[in-house]
Amino acid sequence: MTDEGKYVLHTWTRQADWRGPTVVGGEGAWFWDEDGRRYLDLSSQAECCNLGHQHPAVVRAIREQAASLCYVSNSWGASSRRDLARKIVTLANGAGADGGNHVQEGKPGAADQAHLSEAKQTGFGKVFFTCDGAEATENAIKIARWYTGRHKMVSRYRSYHGATHAAMRVGGDARGWNTADGLTGVVHVLPPYCFRCPFGLRYPSCSIRCADHVEDVILFEGPHTVAAVIAEPAAGTNGIIPPVEYWPRLREICDRYDILLIADEVMSGFGRCGEWFAWQRLGAAPDLFTMAKGLTGAHIPLGAVCVSSRVAEYFDDHLLETGLTYSGHPLACAAGVAAIQAYEDEKLIERAQKLGSWMFGQLHELRARHQIIADLRGLGLFAVLEMDDSGGGSPAPPFPRPLPWLKVLARTALERGVNVAVRGNLLILCPPLVIDQTDLEAGLSVIESLL
Repeated sequence: MTDEGKYVLHTWTRQADWRGPTVVGGEGAWFWDEDGRRYLDLSSQAECCNLGHQHPAVVRAIREQAASLCYVSNSWGASSRRDLARKIVTLANGAGADGGNHVQEGKPGAADQAHLSEAKQTGFGKVFFTCDGAEATENAIKIARWYTGRHKMVSRYRSYHGATHAAMRVGGDARGWNTADGLTGVVHVLPPYCFRCPFGLRYPSCSIRCADHVEDVILFEGPHTVAAVIAEPAAGTNGIIPPVEYWPRLREICDRYDILLIADEVMSGFGRCGEWFAWQRLGAAPDLFTMAKGLTGAHIPLGAVCVSSRVAEYFDDHLLETGLTYSGHPLACAAGVAAIQAYEDEKLIERAQKLGSWMFGQLHELRARHQIIADLRGLGLFAVLEMDDSGGGSPAPPFPRPLPWLKVLARTALERGVNVAVRGNLLILCPPLVIDQTDLEAGLSVIESLL
């Protein structure tokens, strides 16, 4: 165990097993440890370094903000907070990949019948800032419940929305099995898992039964009791990538019963899936969406909830009964403003689409050469390779029980200077959006050699 291991409790690991090298620097898609070993980052660390390591514009913005104002509470205004909120709202209301506005009008929920009949979807209006994605989930739940006057939250099995008690409960992930319940009124539905469909159907002849299942559960629970449906539109470490028709169908179902739709864009946002936000690529706007990770490119912790204008207007004359000491921290917001500017100036959203298409072309060829890759799915620069070493004769190990050899592959790749993420029987590739194509090609070659 290293010196750090003597004093720090590290996340998601048995402490005796922790062996992390001490990282002392990074640039672009590369980082290095104190012994001078360099690593190509094909996981963007925790799927968050979308801008790579030490992006100079973001680092410069942090320094400049620190020189003028490090902190002021949310009771006072801060220029970086104002500027970042305006940028987020503008992006959410802006054009998508096809050049059209993706914000769709839908039936609102409400705290009372008068508000229900008058409210209209008019695009996104305001932003509530948090410190990370889990806090964003917590506050999105609060806002949805206050606005609708309803209690129940519908979410999916095999989803992940953060590690606080409420966020863990609303998620449907095995990581929450041993965590005491922190939220009542949570109802889980089956995931849109095409490769191993829980309904025994095949896409596309399935008619998106997984979405209709959500409506069935809402009807069983009583639509008038459901505040919101929360889901990851496209990407998550559980490897579920819904069919493209799924998200618009959820929007239709929520509109039908005046239920809010919450998109968890913590991992899928800021270019990861080839759009600013994955829901823009899928063509249906949520009522609220959460973000973190790519919001600052992980240079400083920051999360947020963006809410529609109709939800924001509700709080004009209703008390917003929540707060965080570091909500809209000026230093973090300055990093966010610079990060968004970097995405725009370097055309990284478009690059994620183009380079992502190339990457998936390479991965499809890789899959054709290696039968052990049972499925390949993803969007943009987010790819999931699902492994099955049974030869097709039996199901893969139940998720998230790992395939021992896959952990060995990840460890050996690190020894060869390539950092990848594995979970269960999944190999997850999320390179920084700034990665050079030749570096990405070299990293994929290392993976193939290990397979």
